Amino acid sequence: MNATVYRSAINIAAICGLYLAAAMLVPAAVDLYFGHRDWQVFLLSAMLVGGLSLLAAAATRSGPPPFNKKMGFLLVNLLWLVFSLVGAVPFMLSSLDLGFAKALFESISAITTTGSTVISGLDQVPPGILMWRSLLHWLGGIGIVALGLFVMPYLRVGGISFFKMESSDTNDKPFARIASFTRAFVLVYVLITIACTLTFAVLGMSRFDAINHAMATVATGGFSTHDASFGYFNSLPLLWAATFFMTVCSLPFSILIVFMVRGRLDALRDPQIGVFLAYLVAFSIAIAVYHRLQNGVPFHEALAHSFFTVSTILSTTGFASEDYTLWGPFVVAMAFFMTFMGGCSGSTAGGIKAYRFIILFNSIRTGLYKLIYPNGIHAVRYGNMTVDADLQRSVVLFFTTYLMLWAVGSLVMSAMGYDVVTSTSSVITALSNVGPGIGPIVGPAGNFSTISDPALYLLSVMMLLGRLEVLTVLVVLTPLFWKS
Repeated sequence: MNATVYRSAINIAAICGLYLAAAMLVPAAVDLYFGHRDWQVFLLSAMLVGGLSLLAAAATRSGPPPFNKKMGFLLVNLLWLVFSLVGAVPFMLSSLDLGFAKALFESISAITTTGSTVISGLDQVPPGILMWRSLLHWLGGIGIVALGLFVMPYLRVGGISFFKMESSDTNDKPFARIASFTRAFVLVYVLITIACTLTFAVLGMSRFDAINHAMATVATGGFSTHDASFGYFNSLPLLWAATFFMTVCSLPFSILIVFMVRGRLDALRDPQIGVFLAYLVAFSIAIAVYHRLQNGVPFHEALAHSFFTVSTILSTTGFASEDYTLWGPFVVAMAFFMTFMGGCSGSTAGGIKAYRFIILFNSIRTGLYKLIYPNGIHAVRYGNMTVDADLQRSVVLFFTTYLMLWAVGSLVMSAMGYDVVTSTSSVITALSNVGPGIGPIVGPAGNFSTISDPALYLLSVMMLLGRLEVLTVLVVLTPLFWKS
């Protein structure tokens, strides 16, 4: 790669740094409103980040960037690295006095919408910090959807292109220009956030709690303003409302936009939507019945908590209403396996995602058919589309690499002195961007505040790998990538 590519990537990252610096004024205003002195921290952080970003943007200013695949890989990694470092600045300078490892972990967890936290005593944390965590969630969600819809399909490492989604006319583009679609996406994202905020407020949350929880819900992030998360409110209607919004935001935003803006019901026929909703309902009912029989909980309560818990894990949000690890071993096992699964492509959810399971299942079925009829023609299909060899190879490569990273990460955590449950659970919850795991340390009733700095660095890397679809990060680590 030549110097022009580096220059253009740094310039774009610096401009994004300016946007984040401006966003710091929001929690500064919140702290100022509530009379907390940390407003000075956010103002100082905004000035520091804004000044450095402005200098970098001016020094690297040039013509239009020469966008190609190498530029795409480099830019994606650089942007998320910059976001993570910039987001950590207020955490380090605030009255929480977090060290670099914890501040970076909290920032990456927020921007990747993972929801794991190293902060305990959230009920006493300054309001500006709580708002900053939620705002990083919300902004990260926008970036995640943009990556899933436009960048990842182009780089051939994840996602299904919005313009290749199943429709009645394969030549029909719901929007003639990507700019039009982007405006529609931002509008829908904002409207869902407002609807979620109003719903939470009507059902009993304070305005501050409603805003923060709505941003975390729509981004499927999971940061709460209370240590007890949704359990603090002790409200079944709130659980059902959160379940609805988490489920909606686990669906492809491209489909939601086509449905909401154009009113096209056929957009909801995307195969991954049916698969995702089917296992969400099946798991929820199974756990509710088990919880009722095992613990004698009234069925309507068991059903509300079950649907909430399953949706918060499958959507990789990470909220908690109760410590579900106390419900019984069946629920713990289910929760562990659901951590791998995730939501749909083109949503804010993480995990392996439903469309990959569909393609993998159909690839296995096609392989079995070929054993029976070796001379027959058996295409791997996704709905009415034929899945080409490149996408099949990408899915298999992703699955293999995903499981290998989980295994290696778990071994490294174990070598640091953590038990098997904590090691395997914390690594997969970071890689899938879920948030809380299982076990006494990182389970829904705990947090990551007692995890050592080396382990936090490991989990931070895993969160970035999972959010950037693994291969996007690994490809820039290969020597071939840097050759001209």
